[in-house]
Order: sequence, then C-alpha cells, then structure tokens
Amino acid sequence: MFTTAIFVRKLVVLKMMKHLVLTLTWMLWLSLCGRCMSQVQPRLPPGQQVPCFFIFGDSLVDNGNNNGILTLARANYRPYGIDFPGGATGRFTNGRTYVDALAQLLGFRTYIPPHSRARGLDLLRGANYASGAAGIRDETGSNLGAHTSMNDQVANFGDTVQQLRRFFRGDNDSLSSYLGKCLFFSGMGSNDYLNNYFMPDFYSTSSDFTVKAFASALLQDYSRQLSQLYSLGARKVIVTAVGQIGCIPYQLARFHGNSTRCNEKINNAILLFNSGLKKMVQNFNGGQLPGAKFVFLDFYLSSSDLSSNGASFGFDVIDKGCCGVGKNNGQITCLPMQQPCENRQKYLFWDAFHPTEVANILLAKASYSSQSYTYPINIQELATQ
Repeated sequence: MFTTAIFVRKLVVLKMMKHLVLTLTWMLWLSLCGRCMSQVQPRLPPGQQVPCFFIFGDSLVDNGNNNGILTLARANYRPYGIDFPGGATGRFTNGRTYVDALAQLLGFRTYIPPHSRARGLDLLRGANYASGAAGIRDETGSNLGAHTSMNDQVANFGDTVQQLRRFFRGDNDSLSSYLGKCLFFSGMGSNDYLNNYFMPDFYSTSSDFTVKAFASALLQDYSRQLSQLYSLGARKVIVTAVGQIGCIPYQLARFHGNSTRCNEKINNAILLFNSGLKKMVQNFNGGQLPGAKFVFLDFYLSSSDLSSNGASFGFDVIDKGCCGVGKNNGQITCLPMQQPCENRQKYLFWDAFHPTEVANILLAKASYSSQSYTYPINIQELATQ
C-alpha cells in the first residue's frame, strides 16, 4: 500500500512537471514568436499573395457566424453546402461563396475561418466577420432575428487587432505594416433595402426618408465604418456595389410589372447607392484616406450580365432558385433536407436570394484578373501592390 501511494504521488508530480514544462515552452514560443514578428514580417506560404484576408458583409459571404445565434437567417442545414467539402457549414449556397473562390485565387490553402471560430494564431491569416441579414444600419435584418451589423463587425475587428498586437509584442509599426499588406473585403447594403427600406410593414425608413435621402444616409454611415477599418489598419480594401436585387427570385415571385419582369423601383434605388459608393471610393483613393487603395466591385453590373447573358455563361435557368418554395422557388428559401435541382451548374440562383457556387466562381475569376467589374484596378493588382 505504501509503495503504491509513493508511486501514485510520483506519477502526479511527473504529470504536473510535464504540464509546467509544456506551459513554459508555449509561453517561450509566444515570446520568441512575438520578438520575430516585431522585427521581421512573417513569410508568406508559397503562392499566397497576401498575408491575411479579412471579410465583412452579409449572407452572400457569411460562412458560419450565424450558426449559433437565434435567427431565421441561417444555413447550417442541408441542402445548403451540398457541394461543399465541409457540408452545411452555414454558407448560404450549395458550395463556395465568392470570397471562398477569391481566397483560393489569392493562394490561400484553406478557407478563411468565421470570426465565431477563429482563435489565436489563426487570426494572423484573417477572419470572416460577415453575418446573414446584416446591414449598414443596426436595425436592418432584425425582422429575421439576431445578426451582427456592420458596426458590430467593425468592433469585432477592433478586438482582433488587439489580439494581434500581442503577437507583435505591442509593436504598432510592425502590426500596421503587416495589416497594410492584407486584403479587406466589404459587401454591405443589400439588406438595408431588402430587409429595411422596402419592408414598410416592419420598418419606418421608407416614410422617414426619400429614396435619395436614404441612400445618402447609408453612404454617410458606411463612409464612417470604412474609415474606422482604415484607422484600425486596413489599406487594401474591396467594396462591393449592391447587386441587381430587383431581379432575384424573391422579387420575381412577388412583383407583377406590366413592362418588365424585374422590380425596377428597387433597382433604381440601388443605383443611387452604388453611384454614391463609387464616388466614395474615388474620394478615399484621392487623398481622403492617405495610403489607402480601394477597389469598387460592381456586383450590379456583374449580376445584370449573368442574368442578361445567362446562356453564354452556361446557365439554362436564370430566374428560379435551385431550391426553395413557391413561384420561382423564391417565396421561401431552401427547407431543411429539401431535394434541390439536380444540375446545379445550370442555375444562376441557388435559392431566393443567393447565387450558386458556379456563379460565385465566375465572378471571382472575372474580378480577380480583369477589370470587367472592378475600378480602378482588378483584385490581383490590388493584392500585389
């Protein structure tokens, strides 16, 4: 009994010593890592063009941040993700999102993690803060439940910068240099129209603002938010125009126009916002934010091209969701375990609101290497400058 007790005691001591050694080793490694980072910028993996990629937006680029919150705007169930290697991760499409495809073109070997799961050293290569139903305005999307608005996403990035500062041992110059080489993506505004301004039964904004005044109010808020990202270290930034949402299956299922199948009232409102956003980019690049390089990504023009010239891009169906309920599969999004269309390569839209993976890949390739939809340069040029 005595011998056994001594053996057990020694075993406990050995385990405690092993744990202590591992802890001290980890602390030493972090210290050395911090010293290295404060003196030398980390090397990029072969083929990777930027050290990190930070993403802000709504359901078009959300990759799982809404999974754990109380909201109807979630996609962590089949058939969402049916063509994605990880299955139903929370992406609002059948496979990759636009930023997933863009990250691959930028040379990232793995997808950028959602902010809700990004931890520690993972943050050195970026995070995705996007949230389904989110908008520029805080109240946008509340009809669907909880979400992370653009203001909250910017605040979350601020927290990330504080965490990164520890890896650089408080060397703000080295951290700023590092973030200055990273790529930032921001796609906002769609829900401020779909789940706010053009939902008068739930929101008062359409009676509080004219269409022109609402666009101006959105742009004023968005300019402040993007300027906050700049103050936190963002220098290479992609901002997207709002797509042609008057022509998505959701609108086609509800709108009954005499001369057009699309809801041009919404499209015309979107064009006011997009025009102002492009001018904002010009102002940022023109010296308003010194050292910044912004690229305007014209999602409106790209969605119009894909819809108008669908056959030339390989799409047979441009007005219906691959899954969903009601007219054009546009009245309700994909139901859990619903059987989607078989040939998803031939559909422009996955559900009532979101494009299919193939459409996302086409846009990523076009905006990465050409100026078909980007101003003043393409994304490859932005990444390598």
